Amino acid sequence: MSDVNSSLELLAPAKLNLFLHIIGRRPDGYHLLQSAFQLIDWCDTVNLTLIPENEIRRINPIPDVPPEEDLVVRAAKLLKDLGGISSGVEIGLKKEIPMGAGLGGGSSDAASTLIGLNSLWNLRLDKATLGAVGLKLGADVPFFIYGKNAFVEGIGEEIHEISLPTRDFLVIFPNKGISTVSIFKDPQLTRDHAPITIDRFLASSSLYQSNDCQSVAMRICPEVKQALDWIAKALPESAPCMSGSGSSVFTALEPKTEIAKLENLLQNLPKGWVGRIVRGLNKNPAYNLISSE
Repeated sequence: MSDVNSSLELLAPAKLNLFLHIIGRRPDGYHLLQSAFQLIDWCDTVNLTLIPENEIRRINPIPDVPPEEDLVVRAAKLLKDLGGISSGVEIGLKKEIPMGAGLGGGSSDAASTLIGLNSLWNLRLDKATLGAVGLKLGADVPFFIYGKNAFVEGIGEEIHEISLPTRDFLVIFPNKGISTVSIFKDPQLTRDHAPITIDRFLASSSLYQSNDCQSVAMRICPEVKQALDWIAKALPESAPCMSGSGSSVFTALEPKTEIAKLENLLQNLPKGWVGRIVRGLNKNPAYNLISSE
């Protein structure tokens, strides 16, 4: 953070879906889900600088992503309109989280933009209001605004804080993104998983390996199965699972895991793949530089 009155640099963390069940569908076509979201220390960086011009200026834009589809630009515009702000903002984004990986990077970037501009523009909007704005951008955005690990229901807007143990995870992105729309439009997608309770999830480690999107994703994107098989071979006692609608896969690491040996194996991933050992977070670090949080 440089000048607290005019600029902010905020981290935007990724998340893992420790499980993902689709329990139904609303009349408007949106899917009803249950999931547990775990924040991890794999982060993008969002830079926000206020400018006097009445415009939203995006520096270092993402190739092939037009401004009208860029979530940080859309987030800034929504908040600017809501707050009646007549000045503007310059937005920089350093991407580390792979796109199309099921790790929520774009949603987290949008949430950090809303969190930061709420502070810079001194709007004093509460998290519920910011979450309602975020939901217009994507189902995962309210979770990142809420900022704590959570059991999530509905279309992503019903957020219940949960306490999760601090754990390390192995995450593999097989360098092939999957369209969320293609997953959720697939006729073979399970849409009637029986609901579970928060207590049942917290008491059952086997639910960490349950994702209703995984079988469809493996058919659409064979790299998902290849990544799952890679983890299973590297860690035979693990139970790897896909995160979200893919294509990243992960497994929780046991305390006895030989990290040095695993890091060695990661040096020999297939070309283009990305693998990281990450740690679970308890709070969205985007709030760490904002004194009111």
